[in-house]
Amino acid sequence: METDPFRIRDHVADFDAIVDEIVAASARSRETLPMIADVAYGDGPDETVDIFFPKGPRENLPVHLFIHGGYWRMFSKRDYSCIANTVTLAGAIAVIVDYSLMPGQRMNVIVDQVVRAKRWVIECIADYGGNPSCLSVSGHSAGAHLATFMFEESEKASSVQGALLLGGLYDLAPLQQSFLQSEIALTEDEVSRFTPLLRRHDGNCNVVLAVGEDETLPFHEQANAFDNRLAAQGLSVSSKIIAGRNHMNSVRDLGVPGTEAGELLMSLITGDT
Repeated sequence: METDPFRIRDHVADFDAIVDEIVAASARSRETLPMIADVAYGDGPDETVDIFFPKGPRENLPVHLFIHGGYWRMFSKRDYSCIANTVTLAGAIAVIVDYSLMPGQRMNVIVDQVVRAKRWVIECIADYGGNPSCLSVSGHSAGAHLATFMFEESEKASSVQGALLLGGLYDLAPLQQSFLQSEIALTEDEVSRFTPLLRRHDGNCNVVLAVGEDETLPFHEQANAFDNRLAAQGLSVSSKIIAGRNHMNSVRDLGVPGTEAGELLMSLITGDT
Protein backbone atom coordinates (compact mmCIF):
# COMPACT_ATOMS: atom_id res chain seq x y z
CA MET A 1 0.00 0.00 0.00
CA GLU A 2 1.38 3.40 -1.00
CA THR A 3 2.21 5.71 1.90
CA ASP A 4 0.44 9.07 1.99
CA PRO A 5 3.21 11.68 1.54
CA PHE A 6 1.15 14.21 3.51
CA ARG A 7 0.73 12.02 6.61
CA ILE A 8 3.75 13.30 8.50
CA ARG A 9 3.66 10.59 11.18
CA ASP A 10 4.34 7.97 8.50
CA HIS A 11 7.59 9.71 7.55
CA VAL A 12 8.91 11.05 10.87
CA ALA A 13 9.51 8.16 13.25
CA ASP A 14 10.00 10.39 16.29
CA PHE A 15 7.08 12.71 15.53
CA ASP A 16 5.65 12.64 19.06
CA ALA A 17 9.05 13.08 20.71
CA ILE A 18 9.78 16.16 18.58
CA VAL A 19 6.38 17.65 19.36
CA ASP A 20 7.05 17.07 23.06
CA GLU A 21 10.39 18.89 22.69
CA ILE A 22 8.72 21.85 20.99
CA VAL A 23 5.98 22.10 23.61
CA ALA A 24 8.49 21.83 26.47
CA ALA A 25 10.75 24.46 24.92
CA SER A 26 7.72 26.72 24.49
CA ALA A 27 6.81 26.38 28.17
CA ARG A 28 10.35 27.45 29.06
CA SER A 29 10.11 30.42 26.71
CA ARG A 30 6.95 31.63 28.43
CA GLU A 31 8.71 31.33 31.79
CA THR A 32 11.95 33.06 30.81
CA LEU A 33 11.18 35.66 28.12
CA PRO A 34 9.45 38.97 28.79
CA MET A 35 5.96 38.57 27.37
CA ILE A 36 2.34 39.65 27.34
CA ALA A 37 -0.07 36.77 26.77
CA ASP A 38 -3.45 36.58 25.06
CA VAL A 39 -3.66 40.06 23.55
CA ALA A 40 -6.85 40.26 21.49
CA TYR A 41 -6.70 41.14 17.80
CA GLY A 42 -10.44 40.40 17.37
CA ASP A 43 -13.55 39.48 19.28
CA GLY A 44 -13.42 35.70 18.90
CA PRO A 45 -12.03 33.42 21.64
CA ASP A 46 -9.24 32.19 19.33
CA GLU A 47 -8.34 35.68 18.08
CA THR A 48 -5.35 36.44 20.31
CA VAL A 49 -1.60 36.81 20.05
CA ASP A 50 1.24 36.31 22.52
CA ILE A 51 3.87 39.05 22.39
CA PHE A 52 7.48 38.38 23.41
CA PHE A 53 10.13 41.05 23.86
CA PRO A 54 13.92 41.17 23.64
CA LYS A 55 15.76 42.44 26.70
CA GLY A 56 16.35 46.16 26.96
CA PRO A 57 14.35 49.24 26.01
CA ARG A 58 11.16 48.70 24.02
CA GLU A 59 11.20 51.45 21.46
CA ASN A 60 10.92 51.27 17.69
CA LEU A 61 11.84 47.57 17.58
CA PRO A 62 11.43 45.38 14.48
CA VAL A 63 8.43 43.04 14.61
CA HIS A 64 8.05 39.44 13.50
CA LEU A 65 4.82 37.41 13.25
CA PHE A 66 4.86 33.61 13.38
CA ILE A 67 1.96 31.35 12.35
CA HIS A 68 1.97 27.73 13.52
CA GLY A 69 1.12 24.72 11.41
CA GLY A 70 -0.84 21.54 12.09
CA TYR A 71 -2.81 21.19 8.83
CA TRP A 72 -5.19 23.92 10.00
CA ARG A 73 -6.68 21.50 12.55
CA MET A 74 -4.29 21.17 15.50
CA PHE A 75 -1.81 22.99 17.77
CA SER A 76 -2.02 26.53 19.12
CA LYS A 77 0.19 29.57 19.63
CA ARG A 78 1.20 28.27 23.09
CA ASP A 79 2.77 25.20 21.49
CA TYR A 80 5.11 27.41 19.45
CA SER A 81 6.21 30.09 21.92
CA CYS A 82 9.75 28.75 21.43
CA ILE A 83 10.01 30.53 18.07
CA ALA A 84 10.32 33.71 20.14
CA ASN A 85 13.75 32.53 21.32
CA THR A 86 15.25 33.22 17.91
CA VAL A 87 13.13 36.28 17.15
CA THR A 88 13.97 38.11 20.38
CA LEU A 89 17.66 37.19 20.11
CA ALA A 90 17.58 38.95 16.73
CA GLY A 91 16.38 42.06 18.56
CA ALA A 92 12.75 41.92 17.40
CA ILE A 93 9.37 41.64 19.05
CA ALA A 94 7.82 38.21 18.43
CA VAL A 95 4.08 38.04 17.82
CA ILE A 96 2.84 34.44 17.90
CA VAL A 97 -0.60 34.22 16.30
CA ASP A 98 -3.53 32.01 17.30
CA TYR A 99 -6.44 31.16 15.01
CA SER A 100 -9.50 28.91 14.93
CA LEU A 101 -9.14 25.33 13.76
CA MET A 102 -10.82 23.22 11.10
CA PRO A 103 -13.25 21.58 10.77
CA GLY A 104 -14.97 23.75 13.40
CA GLN A 105 -14.25 26.77 11.19
CA ARG A 106 -13.65 26.92 7.48
CA MET A 107 -10.66 28.23 5.56
CA ASN A 108 -12.17 31.65 4.81
CA VAL A 109 -12.51 32.34 8.55
CA ILE A 110 -8.92 31.30 9.31
CA VAL A 111 -7.42 33.31 6.47
CA ASP A 112 -9.41 36.35 7.56
CA GLN A 113 -8.16 35.88 11.13
CA VAL A 114 -4.46 35.90 10.26
CA VAL A 115 -4.92 38.90 7.96
CA ARG A 116 -6.67 40.76 10.78
CA ALA A 117 -3.87 39.75 13.17
CA LYS A 118 -1.39 41.44 10.84
CA ARG A 119 -3.64 44.49 10.57
CA TRP A 120 -3.78 44.68 14.38
CA VAL A 121 0.02 44.59 14.53
CA ILE A 122 0.34 47.40 12.00
CA GLU A 123 -2.17 49.53 13.89
CA CYS A 124 -1.24 48.74 17.49
CA ILE A 125 2.28 47.34 17.88
CA ALA A 126 3.78 50.80 18.35
CA ASP A 127 1.99 50.85 21.72
CA TYR A 128 4.21 47.89 22.70
CA GLY A 129 7.46 49.40 21.44
CA GLY A 130 7.37 47.93 17.95
CA ASN A 131 7.96 49.55 14.57
CA PRO A 132 5.17 48.50 12.17
CA SER A 133 7.22 49.65 9.18
CA CYS A 134 9.83 46.98 10.01
CA LEU A 135 7.61 43.90 9.81
CA SER A 136 8.43 40.32 8.78
CA VAL A 137 6.47 37.07 8.97
CA SER A 138 7.09 33.34 9.04
CA GLY A 139 5.04 30.18 9.15
CA HIS A 140 5.45 26.43 9.09
CA SER A 141 3.43 23.96 7.02
CA ALA A 142 -0.21 25.18 7.09
CA GLY A 143 1.17 28.26 8.84
CA ALA A 144 3.36 28.97 5.81
CA HIS A 145 0.25 28.71 3.65
CA LEU A 146 -1.54 31.21 5.91
CA ALA A 147 1.48 33.52 5.98
CA THR A 148 1.24 33.99 2.20
CA PHE A 149 -2.01 35.93 2.69
CA MET A 150 -0.11 38.51 4.72
CA PHE A 151 1.90 39.69 1.71
CA GLU A 152 -0.64 39.53 -1.08
CA GLU A 153 -0.90 42.18 -3.75
CA SER A 154 -3.66 44.71 -3.12
CA GLU A 155 -4.43 48.41 -3.46
CA LYS A 156 -2.55 49.00 -0.22
CA ALA A 157 1.02 47.81 0.32
CA SER A 158 1.23 44.65 2.41
CA SER A 159 3.74 46.30 4.79
CA VAL A 160 5.58 42.95 5.04
CA GLN A 161 9.25 43.36 4.21
CA GLY A 162 10.21 39.69 4.40
CA ALA A 163 8.70 36.23 4.80
CA LEU A 164 10.23 32.87 5.71
CA LEU A 165 8.00 30.00 4.60
CA LEU A 166 9.06 26.62 6.01
CA GLY A 167 7.69 23.31 4.73
CA GLY A 168 4.70 25.09 3.26
CA LEU A 169 1.60 24.09 1.32
CA TYR A 170 0.97 26.27 -1.72
CA ASP A 171 -1.35 24.01 -3.76
CA LEU A 172 -4.36 22.69 -1.84
CA ALA A 173 -5.75 20.40 -4.56
CA PRO A 174 -3.52 17.37 -3.77
CA LEU A 175 -4.71 17.43 -0.16
CA GLN A 176 -8.17 16.41 -1.34
CA GLN A 177 -6.65 13.03 -2.20
CA SER A 178 -4.82 12.69 1.12
CA PHE A 179 -5.77 11.46 4.59
CA LEU A 180 -6.71 15.04 5.45
CA GLN A 181 -9.84 15.02 3.33
CA SER A 182 -11.69 12.87 5.86
CA GLU A 183 -10.66 15.28 8.62
CA ILE A 184 -11.12 18.78 7.15
CA ALA A 185 -13.07 18.10 3.93
CA LEU A 186 -11.58 20.81 1.72
CA THR A 187 -14.15 22.00 -0.79
CA GLU A 188 -13.53 22.86 -4.44
CA ASP A 189 -14.31 26.48 -3.59
CA GLU A 190 -11.71 26.50 -0.80
CA VAL A 191 -9.09 25.00 -3.09
CA SER A 192 -9.71 27.55 -5.83
CA ARG A 193 -9.95 30.56 -3.48
CA PHE A 194 -7.14 29.77 -1.08
CA THR A 195 -4.39 28.12 -3.14
CA PRO A 196 -1.41 30.53 -3.00
CA LEU A 197 -0.18 29.38 -6.41
CA LEU A 198 -3.32 30.93 -7.90
CA ARG A 199 -2.97 34.31 -6.20
CA ARG A 200 -0.87 37.44 -6.63
CA HIS A 201 1.65 38.75 -4.11
CA ASP A 202 3.35 42.00 -3.11
CA GLY A 203 6.45 42.54 -5.22
CA ASN A 204 8.13 44.43 -2.38
CA CYS A 205 8.31 41.39 -0.09
CA ASN A 206 11.53 39.38 0.13
CA VAL A 207 10.59 35.69 0.40
CA VAL A 208 12.66 32.73 1.58
CA LEU A 209 11.19 29.29 0.82
CA ALA A 210 12.74 26.59 3.01
CA VAL A 211 12.21 22.84 2.94
CA GLY A 212 13.82 20.13 5.01
CA GLU A 213 16.05 17.84 2.95
CA ASP A 214 14.14 14.81 4.27
CA GLU A 215 10.66 16.16 3.53
CA THR A 216 8.45 14.08 1.25
CA LEU A 217 8.36 14.94 -2.46
CA PRO A 218 5.21 17.11 -2.53
CA PHE A 219 6.73 19.65 -0.14
CA HIS A 220 9.76 20.05 -2.40
CA GLU A 221 7.61 20.22 -5.54
CA GLN A 222 5.25 22.80 -4.09
CA ALA A 223 8.11 24.98 -2.85
CA ASN A 224 9.70 24.89 -6.32
CA ALA A 225 6.40 25.77 -8.00
CA PHE A 226 5.76 28.65 -5.60
CA ASP A 227 9.31 29.92 -6.09
CA ASN A 228 8.68 30.09 -9.82
CA ARG A 229 5.30 31.73 -9.32
CA LEU A 230 6.63 34.44 -7.00
CA ALA A 231 9.64 35.14 -9.23
CA ALA A 232 7.32 35.52 -12.21
CA GLN A 233 5.36 38.10 -10.20
CA GLY A 234 8.54 40.08 -9.59
CA LEU A 235 9.26 39.16 -5.98
CA SER A 236 12.76 38.62 -4.65
CA VAL A 237 12.67 34.93 -3.71
CA SER A 238 15.26 32.36 -2.68
CA SER A 239 14.95 28.66 -1.88
CA LYS A 240 16.81 26.79 0.83
CA ILE A 241 17.13 23.07 1.51
CA ILE A 242 17.79 22.45 5.20
CA ALA A 243 20.27 19.58 5.41
CA GLY A 244 19.26 16.47 7.31
CA ARG A 245 15.93 17.86 8.48
CA ASN A 246 12.36 16.64 8.10
CA HIS A 247 8.96 18.29 8.51
CA MET A 248 9.11 18.35 12.31
CA ASN A 249 12.72 18.81 13.38
CA SER A 250 13.03 21.70 10.91
CA VAL A 251 10.39 23.71 12.79
CA ARG A 252 11.86 22.67 16.14
CA ASP A 253 15.14 24.17 14.92
CA LEU A 254 13.41 27.43 14.01
CA GLY A 255 13.32 28.21 17.72
CA VAL A 256 16.94 27.17 18.30
CA PRO A 257 19.46 29.92 17.45
CA GLY A 258 22.53 28.54 15.74
CA THR A 259 20.72 25.85 13.76
CA GLU A 260 20.36 26.26 10.01
CA ALA A 261 16.64 27.03 10.31
CA GLY A 262 17.25 29.36 13.23
CA GLU A 263 19.88 31.24 11.28
CA LEU A 264 17.52 31.62 8.30
CA LEU A 265 14.96 33.22 10.60
CA MET A 266 17.48 35.47 12.27
CA SER A 267 18.88 36.60 8.91
CA LEU A 268 15.39 37.41 7.65
CA ILE A 269 14.70 39.60 10.70
CA THR A 270 18.05 41.40 10.64
CA GLY A 271 17.90 41.91 6.87
CA ASP A 272 20.93 39.76 6.08
CA THR A 273 19.18 37.44 3.61
